[in-house]
Amino acid sequence: MRNKQIAVIGGGIAGLTAAYYLQKEIENDQLPYEVKLIEASDELGGKIKTMQKDGYTIERGPDSFLERKKSAARLACDAGLEDDLIRVASGKSYILANGQLHSMPKGSFMGVPTQMKPFLTSSLFSVSGKLRAAGDFFLPRGAEKDDQALGLFFRRRLGNEVVENMIEPLLSGIYSGDVDQLSLMATFPNFYELEQQYGSLIRGLQNTKSKPSESSSKKKQGMFLTLRNGLSSLVKAIEEKLKENTVWKATAVNHIAKKHNSYKLSLSNGKMLQADAVIMAAPHLAAQKMLSQYDFMNEWKEMPATSVANVAMAFDEADIKDDIDGTGFVVSRNSDCRITACTWTHKKWPHTTPSGKALVRCYVGRPDDQEVVDFSDAEIEEIVLRDLNKQMKITGKPEMKVVTRWKNVMPQYTVGHKRRVQRVKEQIAQQLPGVFLAGSSYEGIGLPDCIDQGEKAVKDVLSFLNE
Repeated sequence: MRNKQIAVIGGGIAGLTAAYYLQKEIENDQLPYEVKLIEASDELGGKIKTMQKDGYTIERGPDSFLERKKSAARLACDAGLEDDLIRVASGKSYILANGQLHSMPKGSFMGVPTQMKPFLTSSLFSVSGKLRAAGDFFLPRGAEKDDQALGLFFRRRLGNEVVENMIEPLLSGIYSGDVDQLSLMATFPNFYELEQQYGSLIRGLQNTKSKPSESSSKKKQGMFLTLRNGLSSLVKAIEEKLKENTVWKATAVNHIAKKHNSYKLSLSNGKMLQADAVIMAAPHLAAQKMLSQYDFMNEWKEMPATSVANVAMAFDEADIKDDIDGTGFVVSRNSDCRITACTWTHKKWPHTTPSGKALVRCYVGRPDDQEVVDFSDAEIEEIVLRDLNKQMKITGKPEMKVVTRWKNVMPQYTVGHKRRVQRVKEQIAQQLPGVFLAGSSYEGIGLPDCIDQGEKAVKDVLSFLNE
């Protein structure tokens, strides 16, 4: 009797996680299953891409993950990288609004204040803006809703100024999207729950946010972790732990057809693969094309994806005359900059940069400025330098520049996203038993979210095959 075959489609972090933990379970329990990880490009990792150049460690995609979401650090430890985990350097972060850099008010959570004194003394808001935000204590809770736009929700609770100057730059930086289109329930349902329970976001956060004890104050540092040799070291470590002939790179899945109790995958190399279970860890539009014969997959055609670009620039420290004490800034819509955020990587992650040098990474590609992603490298570099010099005087030219474009890869969780995912999953369960979704298009875009989805897909597959 042949071993049952499990196909994992997509070699991003969700697919890698699924393949890795599947093989661990198979080996531990001596299960008669085999795993094939199929990746269309010639390398694994998805948006995780680290470049090592001239002593610099440059992340071309994500540069870190949240510590409080435990799955990413756990995966790194499982892969043997526990000693390589590095916490972000502490330092101020800023918001660029109305042409000026303002310190991020202390005690805010995703832009919502939890401590009133730092908020009331912040230069980021006018007196009227602060008074309007204080209305959150007195406004009635909103009517119960299945979903609503992030922007609409926060504007009603805190007013336009707080949304434009703080919440929008922070949240659009995470999702590369428009807060007036993004779904509240698919991104931050906890805010809706706080409003319903406490009648106020600020009061709700004050009641639920844990207060640091004196013993933990020393531990109070940055919330983010990365790896000493870049996040690609995690991809490499996992790949090395997979069994030989598990990974098929430069191989796309063109079509998936259900045949009795299994699935036939038509591959771009002309071969066919029969699978008893399939984890679809590919982006939503790719998944739709593979299963285009099913009308319910057309839901994904309605789900947009945005593009972004980033440019890393290395300077001699002496060339930055107006140095700023901090790790970076995000940019509000009311600024005349085309960059959306800037990370002072040499301060945020000192291990990435040689002594005496500075490494800066800037982002472009707002939802209403998508065309900039298609500009030439030289044009993007010029835009970034011009915007940087509005805040810091840089006298020298970059010693090194790396431009990275991510085209149509930032899935947009627009209003109704959770229902959309639920409908598709229900149809898959009915019509395609043994097929499971995982990845940034579905239930969270951060690295830990994708890892969580990969882990859940492992449980779902094993439960299905063990029935």
